Amino acid sequence: MEEPLDDLRARNFPSAQEDVAAVTPASRYAGPESAYRLAFDDTDFLLREELRPVRMQLELLKPELVQREHGIESTIVIFGSARIAPQDLAARRLAEAEAGGDEPALQRARMALAMSHHYEEARRFASMVTTASRRLEHPIAVVTGGGPGVMEAGNRGAFEAGGPSIGLNIVLPHEQAPNDYITPELCFQFHYFALRKMHFLMRAIALVCFPGGFGTLDEMFEALTLMQTGKVRRRPVLLVSREFWTRLIDFDLLVGTGMISAEDLKLFHFVESAEEAWGLIERHYGLDAPDTQTGRFAEDM
Repeated sequence: MEEPLDDLRARNFPSAQEDVAAVTPASRYAGPESAYRLAFDDTDFLLREELRPVRMQLELLKPELVQREHGIESTIVIFGSARIAPQDLAARRLAEAEAGGDEPALQRARMALAMSHHYEEARRFASMVTTASRRLEHPIAVVTGGGPGVMEAGNRGAFEAGGPSIGLNIVLPHEQAPNDYITPELCFQFHYFALRKMHFLMRAIALVCFPGGFGTLDEMFEALTLMQTGKVRRRPVLLVSREFWTRLIDFDLLVGTGMISAEDLKLFHFVESAEEAWGLIERHYGLDAPDTQTGRFAEDM
């Protein structure tokens, strides 16, 4: 008679890890040409062109399961340029350009310094979110694209405030490494842009868009399009710096030519500072109300 099990929840089958560890193929089948390896442990097989649907499913599942395991339920997404430098670095580059005497380089350095305040605002905003999140019944985590510039500022602000943050990096033709401020267990790498952008929205309660280029525009307009068409629920979309965004995009022209409706302008709000951005989100969700109105006693109201 078999020994009784102490744990009623004991596994009936070995885990995948146990199966992989147990496989010791004979030398005849140990070579790279052999098909003997377990399918889920065979990288060459998983990377075949025909396995793209499986890889896409894995890329959807991995960040979802890991975030669920770490209790990440609500996020605020920070979008913005990878090219915006911290103010101290931009100031050093300006000094170098002034010493070099190259007028085009000097103009670029002056503009970079002027734009660097967006790095500092993103850093402060992420710090505010992370600090305020500690008193919330359902904490909010900052999420960025995981790279340099404004993305680094967002992760850095959360890190300096002592909280977690998420980085959704993407494999690009040029070298890109995750910035140094992402919570390591919440740092992900994507091959597919579409799945990365889906993960930006899956837990987002708000999107904060700092000045940026093609990537930022792509992310921002996909979110606005999905909200405009009712494919996702509406949530605050904040565009930081009215001057930048209205010079870049003629929203009045879009309305005037019938390309969008006047109602579509309500899909986003302009803000100028970290305080204004966080204040708008607080008011939208009632996070600035007393605990009895927003906490576990809210149902009594």
